[in-house]
Amino acid sequence: MVIVFQSKPAILSSGVVVGPLEKRSVFQTYFDKISQDERVQKSTNEQGNTMLISDACQIILKKSNLNNLDIDYLLGGDLVNQMTPTNFAARELAVSFIGLFSACATSVSSMIIAALLTELGASDFAIAGASSQHNSVERQFRYPIDYGSQKPATSQWTVTAAGFVLIGKHEQKLPYIEAATVGKVIDYGATDPYHMGGAMAPAAFDTIQAHLQKRSQKLEDYDVIMTGDLGKIGLKILIAMFAQSGVKKEDLSRFRDAGAEFYGEDASFLAGASGPGCSAAVYSGYMMEQFKTGRYKRVLLVATGALLSPLTFQQGDTIPCTAHAIEIGMG
Repeated sequence: MVIVFQSKPAILSSGVVVGPLEKRSVFQTYFDKISQDERVQKSTNEQGNTMLISDACQIILKKSNLNNLDIDYLLGGDLVNQMTPTNFAARELAVSFIGLFSACATSVSSMIIAALLTELGASDFAIAGASSQHNSVERQFRYPIDYGSQKPATSQWTVTAAGFVLIGKHEQKLPYIEAATVGKVIDYGATDPYHMGGAMAPAAFDTIQAHLQKRSQKLEDYDVIMTGDLGKIGLKILIAMFAQSGVKKEDLSRFRDAGAEFYGEDASFLAGASGPGCSAAVYSGYMMEQFKTGRYKRVLLVATGALLSPLTFQQGDTIPCTAHAIEIGMG
């Protein structure tokens, strides 16, 4: 389903907070705050995740000269059981809250709903985004890091980060949300939880194709199409799918992926980065700055999510995936 926003809601501000290892990211200069402790000086990993979210929201409020009473909605999610880190951060912010789970696609699904609320006139200011915390996610979906389990080359590293944006009414000289595509759930029968990029690439392909077709657009209409966290291998699969569909070779260079680039060429991160905080941090930090400097005029951000759980994996189910896209313009 493609949505066109007639009022063109604006992205007014952003806040990005990351963990200590994320200092090694190629995007580290675009992060507002880098914590020196993985748990952000809290007792547990989950409490640390909550602090990442709270800090990112406070950064937005400070940048925008607002307080929590000015915010109409908080929309967000994470990967921990029942999204407790986001729920607890919402408790502290004390605003109307909609918790969302699209796995690693939550960074974009939250922005879509915030833009819809703005378009309807139901919101003046909405904060939207997503987060992840490496240790808590590894423990839930794979193994506690203390086990020291070895991972295959297709694995990706869950980022410790929270990225949020403030969405409001259209303003001149600010990036705005022009359209969005809410993706379907696509399942190509993948079963390997250590190869999320391969599982999610078909969902990204389906959503991007649907967006371009419904909008009567081509790849060259965009400065860049950045997927969320397909990683190095998943990005190659996505590009191969578009090449097989007849896309010209020169247009394939428009594809980028936040997970593939997040840690650069550091081989210790295997196939790249992942987690809701990965795309959220890159979109809210790096991408917003590219609009401000005038480097980009139109981009398509496509966050992908693997909709599995530890239980479905243990029961032998396949991995259904989704991808949500948001079209952002400037000028």
